[in-house]
Amino acid sequence: MVFSSIIFMYLYLPITLIVYFLTPARYRNIWLFLVNIVFYGWGEPIYILLMFFSITVNYIVGIMVGKYKDSNKKRAKTYLIVGIIINLALLLFFKYFDFIIESLSAIPFLSGLEPLGISLPIGISFYTFQAMSYPIDVYWGNTTSQKSYLNFATYVALFPQLIAGPIVRYKDVAAELEQRVVNSERVAKGIRRFCVGLAKKVLLANSIGQLWDVYNTMPISEMSVAGAWLGALAYTFQIYFDFSGYSDMAIGLGEMLGFKFLENFNYPYISKSITEFWRRWHISLSTWFRDYIYIPLGGNRKGIKRQIINILIVWSVTGLWHGASWNFVFWGLYYGLLLMVEKLFLYKWLQKIPAIFSHIYTLLLVIGGWMLFAIEDSSRLFKYLGTMFAVNGADLISSQAVYCFRNYAVLFIALIIASMPVGKFIYGKMNDKVKNIFAPIAIAAVLIICTAYLVDSTYNPFLYFRF
Repeated sequence: MVFSSIIFMYLYLPITLIVYFLTPARYRNIWLFLVNIVFYGWGEPIYILLMFFSITVNYIVGIMVGKYKDSNKKRAKTYLIVGIIINLALLLFFKYFDFIIESLSAIPFLSGLEPLGISLPIGISFYTFQAMSYPIDVYWGNTTSQKSYLNFATYVALFPQLIAGPIVRYKDVAAELEQRVVNSERVAKGIRRFCVGLAKKVLLANSIGQLWDVYNTMPISEMSVAGAWLGALAYTFQIYFDFSGYSDMAIGLGEMLGFKFLENFNYPYISKSITEFWRRWHISLSTWFRDYIYIPLGGNRKGIKRQIINILIVWSVTGLWHGASWNFVFWGLYYGLLLMVEKLFLYKWLQKIPAIFSHIYTLLLVIGGWMLFAIEDSSRLFKYLGTMFAVNGADLISSQAVYCFRNYAVLFIALIIASMPVGKFIYGKMNDKVKNIFAPIAIAAVLIICTAYLVDSTYNPFLYFRF
């Protein structure tokens, strides 16, 4: 089940909220846990057992680490290591086993190896990282162990951020799991945020995604330079508005239920360096890797050589986290190398040159990176990039590219404006009276238009199923 669906918006969510608000506060986690399981099991009920196993392992490890972290540090560390190994083993088997087997089968004497054809549990990367961060934080003293299995299970399986993030750390919602404020003001705020995300996903991401699908399936020999850039720009906007739209909806749903989730995107396409871009894009993931891998490896405290190694390790893992395919590994290393170059000398130089040039530099590298992310076939990838940069003899422009540009020009303008904090600035300048009139009208309009779109269209891709 996805947020941008009729069944979620008009059946699952209303029932969930009505019963939730009518339930006494001390029993709300019971209801919330039940609807979490229904949400996750809607598409693949068998993997509910896997989630329960992950929950149980991390709950027990957290209890044992909390019990011994002060009196017997060595024993606490042993429990923690065992927990981390189990978490990573689950992720490795279900997400990467077939990838490893397929890679090994390319070696002549291992050509007989056959993948198992394991289906990927939806959201396993998100909920594994969330669950695993809990015993680590208990060990570090950042939070105390949760005695209630129900509360911890509710946290791991919390449906707003279960399958597409943001990655919510236990310590950030520990207090709200015990007691949270649910009132009309927070519900209204959550509805507004959900509708912003819904509009991003349905009206912007889905609309421009259809243009990317045209170029993603088009033979390279029929593609012009202008067409290749149109396709690349389409995917650049699609992945941002799709992912940030889901994050907005998750944050809004959390607000309705009384949870405060941290922001996950902060207008990344206005960045003037790759370093800044990754401070604005998928913030919950980049800070997770920083806090649980980069800093424990030594961060920047052990000299520049060690720092470079740490950066490359973190970004190799970041690439693999996104998918079991070599293009994701290369995508991670691509950003690792860019960040390493900026760390060594380029970042200081970028801060001195006119902002327009550093902005163009960043966008060009990000767009190129998204092609590396999107196109899994390496042969097609290099041909596509060759077409973009006119190194394989492609025509500069074609009638097909002109036709697509004319059809999507207005949408591209809307996408550019929406990727900047223009709307946020205008809304902030409105007085409360205008906001009180404008917000309900805008929410009603978004719901009506998005509902009509979802009813009429079958195009509603879910980009993050493989994470």
